[in-house]
Amino acid sequence: MSKNSVKTKLLGSLLAIGVLSGPAFAADQKLSEINLQKSPWTVVALEKGFFKEEFDKVGIKKINLVPASSAELLGAESAAVGGGALALAQRMIYPATVQRANGIDAVVVWVSEPSNRYRAPILARANNDKINSAKDLDGKKLGSSRVSCYWSSPFETLTLLGLPLDSRLGKGRVRYENIDNPSVAVAAVISGDLDATAGHLAAAQFTGPWLSGNLKVVDHSADDGVYVNNGGRVTYFARRDFVNKYPEVIQATLVARERARAWTYDHVADAAQIVAKELRLPIEVATFQITHLGQWDFMGGEANAERARNSLKTFQDWYIKNGDDILVDRHLTDEQITAFIDGRFFVGGSHSIYK
Repeated sequence: MSKNSVKTKLLGSLLAIGVLSGPAFAADQKLSEINLQKSPWTVVALEKGFFKEEFDKVGIKKINLVPASSAELLGAESAAVGGGALALAQRMIYPATVQRANGIDAVVVWVSEPSNRYRAPILARANNDKINSAKDLDGKKLGSSRVSCYWSSPFETLTLLGLPLDSRLGKGRVRYENIDNPSVAVAAVISGDLDATAGHLAAAQFTGPWLSGNLKVVDHSADDGVYVNNGGRVTYFARRDFVNKYPEVIQATLVARERARAWTYDHVADAAQIVAKELRLPIEVATFQITHLGQWDFMGGEANAERARNSLKTFQDWYIKNGDDILVDRHLTDEQITAFIDGRFFVGGSHSIYK
């Protein structure tokens, strides 16, 4: 894949989710309506009134939760509805960084705590006796979404084993196919067209096949590795001009998230009922998405902006050193990283949720 095609694809995805478009904040200084991604934590926050209570303070009267794209493309959640574009997008810090390096003028307003080895494992078909560990992928084919944890986690695992993935810079020891639709990747693994993929077991496309016994974990991220400590963190980010115009709206959103997170952990069964109903999931899937060690919707936050910046620098440097064929050509400078992590929303900042 060429550098230009990668950039075009990333910017196209961001236009699709509304992060690059402006209807939600181009007209009035006062925002009365907001669109957010529909996810486990947002449906809980809406149902329990946390959004209403926090948004009432800043004048927002209508909350639209935008469902996942029918195409299920990572980085291409559906276009915003009603009042305009998505106000806030959730992505892991690796793809968020790549997207910033490829031109989106966005800032990160929230970063999670470090990840863990369970968040993005390598998966194979359960009855495939030839693939039982990452070492067995030598000469085999792994398919996943390139700008995601589904690439960045196995990239580290396989690199440390001396089994690099194919890239546009050269042929590796493991054949790699870019597949942005996780459901397609799962189907290809189960059918035998792919030997392996990687994914978040708590993501809907993986949870069903996992719980039904069609997939098995053959390897995890390194326990104290770059992905777990740095590249596997979650971020929430928005356009810089939106954040500058409505910092109080961002703060209200993050406060509502913290309240939803706390309530969910205190009321797991009730929260699972809400998630199951609103996301149209079986109750066992909704419960899994809340309780599995690899879930990300209810992670705690990284309160310190400088630690978040250092984490980003650390994983970016490691991936460049080890031949990341996107970041080698296009990456963030230290100055850009400092600006990308918006200190207003971390400890000591004007709109921090960490008091």
